[in-house]
Amino acid sequence: MTAEMRVRIRAGDTDAFGELFDEHADAVHRHAVWSGGDPVQAEDVVSLTFLEAWRIRESLHPDGDSLRPWLLGIATNVLRNRRRAARRHREALRRLPVRDTIPDFADEVVARMHDADQVAAVMAGLQALRRADREVFLLCVWSQLDYAAAAEALGVPVGTVRSRLSRARTRLRVLAQQEMARTRMIPVEQGEYR
Repeated sequence: MTAEMRVRIRAGDTDAFGELFDEHADAVHRHAVWSGGDPVQAEDVVSLTFLEAWRIRESLHPDGDSLRPWLLGIATNVLRNRRRAARRHREALRRLPVRDTIPDFADEVVARMHDADQVAAVMAGLQALRRADREVFLLCVWSQLDYAAAAEALGVPVGTVRSRLSRARTRLRVLAQQEMARTRMIPVEQGEYR
């Protein structure tokens, strides 16, 4: 069925593309949330991913298994472009004159919640990883692609995916522990935190 679906999508069959969206939109959304941490922006990433998939549908290989690696590869590129645009925007804002700002207490309130602190520590650790390692980690661990599918999504050899994933897991564990210690969420006794 996947070969038939690929042919239909390449031909511009809107019903097939609708089926593709129904089947994979949640996976793209999860990938975007874990990559950027913002569910609202993740919805934009899903929209942009499927818009781009429609635009480049004729470049889809006619052979292959699941279309999820193709879509997650597109989503990864969309996320890269959004980060690049956000960085340029921040740099432009830095050049503007400084104005008095009202402090935002929302982050302080969220930081008091234990689960939020753990997620924040992992997200901080993720952001500190090298981009290539972070992308492999997100595709393999949170989007649950196997090594071959992640390699296809990123356009790299399977061995590269394996080594990046191993490095990312080791580094993320250390970074998350450091972040938890930094925010004083160090285990005092089993089950308790300061």
